[in-house]
Amino acid sequence: MKNLLLALITIFVFSCKSKEIVITSSELEETVTYLASDELQGRDTGTEGIEKAAVFLENKFKSYDVKPYFDNYRDNFDAKGKDAYNIIGYLEGNDPKLKDEVIILGAHYDHIGFGKKVDNDSIANGANDDATGTSAVVALARYFATKKTNKRSIIFALFSAEEMGLIGSMKLAEHLKEKNLNLYTMLEFEMIGIPMKDKDYEVYITGYELSNMAEKTNTYTNQNFVGLLPKAKEFQLFYRSDNYSFYKIFNEPSQTISTFDFTNYDYYHHVDDEAEKMDYDFMARIVNKIAPAIEMMSTTPTREIKMNNE
Repeated sequence: MKNLLLALITIFVFSCKSKEIVITSSELEETVTYLASDELQGRDTGTEGIEKAAVFLENKFKSYDVKPYFDNYRDNFDAKGKDAYNIIGYLEGNDPKLKDEVIILGAHYDHIGFGKKVDNDSIANGANDDATGTSAVVALARYFATKKTNKRSIIFALFSAEEMGLIGSMKLAEHLKEKNLNLYTMLEFEMIGIPMKDKDYEVYITGYELSNMAEKTNTYTNQNFVGLLPKAKEFQLFYRSDNYSFYKIFNEPSQTISTFDFTNYDYYHHVDDEAEKMDYDFMARIVNKIAPAIEMMSTTPTREIKMNNE
């Protein structure tokens, strides 16, 4: 009887663990490695390389059974005369009322194409900028599509033409505003491939003082996970990533998570921004920490994340 009880307990514990969804370093590495490969020629908007990236990302969403938000995954627009397209996935919330409120998780999948030649290499592969953020959004799409716990709906938005001046995110924000989307919050992932040094927090958030996003995220993760980086304010990073488009159009908490602190990575818009330089174990750690916090955002009965002027 004792052995039988022990066996049942073991089966129960194993069963509970098997239901845990873990974002792995290998899945993040797979996405970054492909997006930052020479085959994609730096993913400049309007090129064959970014078309290959788009197909790759569409297939990821399809494999997770993440549906398109529009008729298909592509949100097409003109970017200074170039044909461009955001890739948009959608996971409907499971609460009859809360599903009308939407969380957007975003990253830009484009880069600059080519840069100054170094050692006969001119392809600016854009691994940290922003294949890393894109890999996080793709992994989070799998996480939430598997768990199916989100009461609010989630849009997984991968933007093009960010490097041309936030064109893709602004086009999407305007499009969604026309559709009267009820935006709760928007969170962008930007350059998360390398850990910061000498900080007592793991990531920083742009526009720290504009909302209680950082405070609530730290509460949800039960640790000092998100911090204030003074240089982010000095260089006005809040206005330089796709989050700003949604803040401007919706005036709701819309901010960017990053770990690029101006001292820990020398290859911004450089041909040496390569996949092998990323720390995938670190990336997996921070994405696994933020995932339950986003899950909390998607399930709280009231809108807990607010602008600080409300």
